[in-house]
Amino acid sequence: MRTKRIDLIEEYILSEKSVSLDTLCEKFQVSKNTVRRDIEELVNRGSVKKVYGGVMSTAAESTQKLLPYEQRTTSLQREKDAICALAAEFVNDGDIIYLDTGTTCLPMVEHLSSRTCTILTNSLQVCIKAIPYPNLQVISLPGTLKRETLSFVGSDIVEYLNTFNIQKAFMASTGISLESGLTNASMEEYYIKKAVIKNSHIRLLLSDHTKFGRVSLMTYSSLHDIQHIITDAEPEQSYRTFCTENKIGLHIAIQ
Repeated sequence: MRTKRIDLIEEYILSEKSVSLDTLCEKFQVSKNTVRRDIEELVNRGSVKKVYGGVMSTAAESTQKLLPYEQRTTSLQREKDAICALAAEFVNDGDIIYLDTGTTCLPMVEHLSSRTCTILTNSLQVCIKAIPYPNLQVISLPGTLKRETLSFVGSDIVEYLNTFNIQKAFMASTGISLESGLTNASMEEYYIKKAVIKNSHIRLLLSDHTKFGRVSLMTYSSLHDIQHIITDAEPEQSYRTFCTENKIGLHIAIQ
């Protein structure tokens, strides 16, 4: 119950950009002490910031912009391809998988060319890349095209995701840290990524070495919710220890 209320409060704050404590108490019919506790949780997630008399969305004050999709696609191509080649080994015939919109996940389509599986995605590029392979059934999530990420976004996607049994979700992130978990810079993508994490059985993070130790705008998942991390170089000792202690598979792709 509390978790659902916190999610609703978060959605409201992100929508309104800035909200007073009194407004939150009135809208959600809770006391100020309850609202303050819920806000602390959202502050830890990184999605809101406390201001005098209320809270505001961190997205509202952020000047950070996504790099152009073309620039992100051409960065670290060899490393991303190696990561995706290893990730494809986790897919079996008949699997229902989710492929994230991050450019790290895109090369995986070609490495699945010999598999027969269903790909659920909101990535326009994944859909296009899968066209030559009739053995790959592609289900595109509905929404509006976001040109910065070449992905479909919208509030209906979260509800749509609840109708699918995702066996394996292959996720990307803008940053990874032990404290903040998996973070990204797009509010629209944030909601979708959270829903995928919630509705998938096995979650695999695909990330090149430059993402470790970085924190972006919003946390869409903690590292505890990931079962496998696939990267191109060994991260520092603190990440290796965390993976061992939490039984997270750490896989290094050979280039």
